[in-house]
Amino acid sequence: MRMINAIETGPATASGMRDGHGRRIDYLRISVTDRCDLRCRYCMDEVMQFLPRREILTLEEIAIIAERFIARGIRRIRLSGGEPLVRRDFADLAYALGRHVKSGALDELTMTTNGTQLARHAEMLFDAGMRRINVSLDSLDPAIFAHITRGGELAKVLDGLAAARAAGLKVKINMVALRNVNEDQVLPVLDYCEEQGFGLTLIETMPLGEVADDRSDRFLPLIEAIAPIRERHDLIPLDERTGGPARYFALSDMQTRLGLITPLSHNFCADCNRMRLTCQGRIYMCLGHEDHVDLKAAFREQGVAGIDALLDRALATKPIAHQFNVARGASPSTRRHMSVTGG
Repeated sequence: MRMINAIETGPATASGMRDGHGRRIDYLRISVTDRCDLRCRYCMDEVMQFLPRREILTLEEIAIIAERFIARGIRRIRLSGGEPLVRRDFADLAYALGRHVKSGALDELTMTTNGTQLARHAEMLFDAGMRRINVSLDSLDPAIFAHITRGGELAKVLDGLAAARAAGLKVKINMVALRNVNEDQVLPVLDYCEEQGFGLTLIETMPLGEVADDRSDRFLPLIEAIAPIRERHDLIPLDERTGGPARYFALSDMQTRLGLITPLSHNFCADCNRMRLTCQGRIYMCLGHEDHVDLKAAFREQGVAGIDALLDRALATKPIAHQFNVARGASPSTRRHMSVTGG
């Protein structure tokens, strides 16, 4: 295995990072690639033009930039894509960042994946220091799954989930609620999670990038999506947080915890603690805005010294909230697709 030579970080600053609105920023999401082996309708267009290799951060650069964030007070890192496991030598990055969990500099290293490559990599992820992952799964019906992903094979994801559980990884299923597509799949997926010992998080679709489907037709507020669950179970609010925007509930007569992510029907921006590093080396201060700073250019021109000034600028200009709109005829909130920024 090729080893990534990165800079050792010192102890995190006591105060950490705060944005211009006083919010503590301690969570970094890193998109390691914009490429994916699926084409989910709410995330990507059917025919995607991916970034050329020269525009992508090397894995060594990602590790060094991430370590500068750790030194500034980041406590959680989530790796995503695209599909992170399609990037060659992803394991090297996982081990390079995982050592900071083992040293105590990071509280947690996690990942979001579509699960198609998970069967081959689950043991490596655990060995690198991950203890939980999120896996996208919008249906347990093979035909519906293939429709949403434009040809994906459900069996590969289920095999990957079995491998993750066997490796000791705690799994949370991410399910995007889509009107007239997978509404009737909420209860089957919930029951599957209960059987497997997984968590379940439901997510409202977000208007990022041009896609073929009309998002106004597909948008399903979670208050409607969970109606079948409410008919069977009481929802008991929990104080549990995992660093992201989900609000969690216990369900009567079930062990599975239910998370709800509601970027449109119930804005959660007041508690935002996140920044996002794209595979291009850009820091987006908000998922729903185009404003960004270019850490790749700064790092390649000035080295580590070029990163801090841009981080300070990003913190100062982080907006108070996104302004998502899925009304018919509305333009996407950003030109870039979700796969570019990372889930």
